[in-house]
Amino acid sequence: MPDILRARRTPWLAVAAVFFLNGGLFGAWASRIPVFVERFDLTADRLGLLLLCMAFGSILCFPLAGRMADRRGAAPLSLRLALFSAVVVALLPFAPAVPLLAVGMVFFGAAQGGMDVAMNAWAAEVERHMGRPVMSSFHAVFSLGAGIGAGSGALAASAGLSPALHFPLVSLVLSGLVLAFATISWASARVEGGSVFALPRGALALVGLIALASALGEGAMADWSAVFLATVVGASEAQAALGYAVFSAAMVLARLAGDQVVRRLGPVTSARISGLLAAGGALTALLGGSFGVALAGFGLMGVGYAIVFPLAFSRAANDGEIPPGSAIASVATLAYGGMLVGPPAIGFIAAMTSLTHAFGLIAVLALAIVPLATSLRPAPRRARQEP
Repeated sequence: MPDILRARRTPWLAVAAVFFLNGGLFGAWASRIPVFVERFDLTADRLGLLLLCMAFGSILCFPLAGRMADRRGAAPLSLRLALFSAVVVALLPFAPAVPLLAVGMVFFGAAQGGMDVAMNAWAAEVERHMGRPVMSSFHAVFSLGAGIGAGSGALAASAGLSPALHFPLVSLVLSGLVLAFATISWASARVEGGSVFALPRGALALVGLIALASALGEGAMADWSAVFLATVVGASEAQAALGYAVFSAAMVLARLAGDQVVRRLGPVTSARISGLLAAGGALTALLGGSFGVALAGFGLMGVGYAIVFPLAFSRAANDGEIPPGSAIASVATLAYGGMLVGPPAIGFIAAMTSLTHAFGLIAVLALAIVPLATSLRPAPRRARQEP
């Protein structure tokens, strides 16, 4: 058995295992949010504040992770943060009160945020090593993990398993996969220089705005899809957990074909079509009025958002003016800032108006991707620098 595992520890599979863990942990958490809402009697704005704690942890960690990935290596940093994130998720259900749960969310956000930067930097290294576009496939594995994590939440809810049993089990299984497949010998690129905190500049700033618009939609789906189905559509807890699972499954299918789509249509046209599809899906979920139609809208949103992140991070990693880790971190500051700060904003808007009105913001931001798509054109060759 060890010889078989050793033979299958390829660079692509190693990075894919880390992406799978990242998505699986996030999907498991997202699917069980209604349980935490009920347990702690959280209103929409209090849930928004709790999610803001996760955003705070991530935003603090983005620039530090980018600097460490450049200086210490993206691969070892990815592995350490993967295991730390699994431990944090396993402990979340044991928080006895909201303040301690908020502290746990800060650590969860820091681990997830730092891991997002590190694993995308490692993915960019593997993409250059393989000599062909594979970034979309890694994000497909993330979506697969998120869908399976959310699906595990639906199964756990149906079986009556509490998060105190569900989360440690998921964390243990996913950590085992990382240890089995991701612990390979890999010489990560190391780059000196660069500032601790770097915002994207030039065309990369517009790339960051595209990622921001996409990330807010993805974050809203992760944190509010189950709540939307339960409160607006009237779905049961088990049905509500399926919302993010359907969204993630659609992203998996679209991302599996993403590299071929981009090669055929180019990044600009691909991004424009993606924005239109995501906006159409959000409107379908809002106006449909039934559980089935809402799920169809969530699936269309998954297809629309599928390749936007891979396009943004691939463009950032090959910017040439900023080292890869720092460039990805700068875009991630906007992108995952949108994913993590956006959902709390949805909560505040929902508290002031309604969750239906709050979801309308997602459609508007998805449409904003269309005019911004020109920034995804590859950087001039003379500006590119290999680490």
